[in-house]
Amino acid sequence: MSDVMREVDERSKLAGTNKFELLIFRLGEDRNSNTREVFGMNVFKVREALIMPSITPMPGSPKHVLGVANIRGQIIPVIDLPSVVGCTPSARNILLVTEYERSVQGFAVEEVEEIVRLEWNRVVSAEKSAAGALVTSLARLDDNEENARLALILDVESILRETLPSRFNSGEEMGNVPPMQIPEGSRIVYADDSSAARRQIEAVLTRCKLPFVGAKTGKEAWDHLKSMAQEARSAGLPICQKVALLLTDLEMPEMDGFTLTRQLKEDDLLKSVPVVIHSSLSGSANESHAKRVGADGFVAKFVPDELVREIGKGLSLLPAR
Repeated sequence: MSDVMREVDERSKLAGTNKFELLIFRLGEDRNSNTREVFGMNVFKVREALIMPSITPMPGSPKHVLGVANIRGQIIPVIDLPSVVGCTPSARNILLVTEYERSVQGFAVEEVEEIVRLEWNRVVSAEKSAAGALVTSLARLDDNEENARLALILDVESILRETLPSRFNSGEEMGNVPPMQIPEGSRIVYADDSSAARRQIEAVLTRCKLPFVGAKTGKEAWDHLKSMAQEARSAGLPICQKVALLLTDLEMPEMDGFTLTRQLKEDDLLKSVPVVIHSSLSGSANESHAKRVGADGFVAKFVPDELVREIGKGLSLLPAR
């Protein structure tokens, strides 16, 4: 096995262990605090990191877009990531070529430092912190809980929608929605750490007239599910009358979607709940692992009609009334 394939295989095996690898990089000095924070991005999203290639400016490019680059015959837009987050770099030395939601683009950064392997329980949601709207979570990079070095994990989905809105769907672009029914009193539980993704999902579920409960982390979703299962048991009801389906992202603070799915399928009260994984981590390896942990469906972000179809397939697994 080649070194490259061995690395891919090793990283694929992290799925379902509640671990992941984080690429650590810098963007320069923050214009407000004058600090030089470290930032992170899941390695699975990064195709490659390159010395900054030649960039061709494009007239009328959106704000924060430097232009385009020719990467192995593919023309991709290059986003000025320091500019997006409000940093002043000494130089834009490295291009991170990434794939999100079936779209390839490059992010200019100041420098890349290292790749670290972490458990998701060392990552906490930034929703209630002062980290800023473009930071989805904070990762503790070492074991020192009191004075740990932190990496800011960026909400790349929100950044892409801000800088390249024409390339991504909002959630409103839907054809005819087939009628969907779930037991009275039941709800869809969904989990996603990106604020942009949550808005998209809620737009789809609202259009489908499906009631829902949202969560920002896998742990938060698990807590919702356990509470709803206890409500069903106390009332002497089948779980489908409380939870109709779980729709979950893969990358989330505290608990990833693979672990969430596996725990649900191993729980006596919840194991009959259909699970659809909805992730920008597309690819056959992730789909195969989704099946191994018990997921009933997998759909890559973000095409509203495809999401609707997968939700419909999941709901068809509910017991006939």
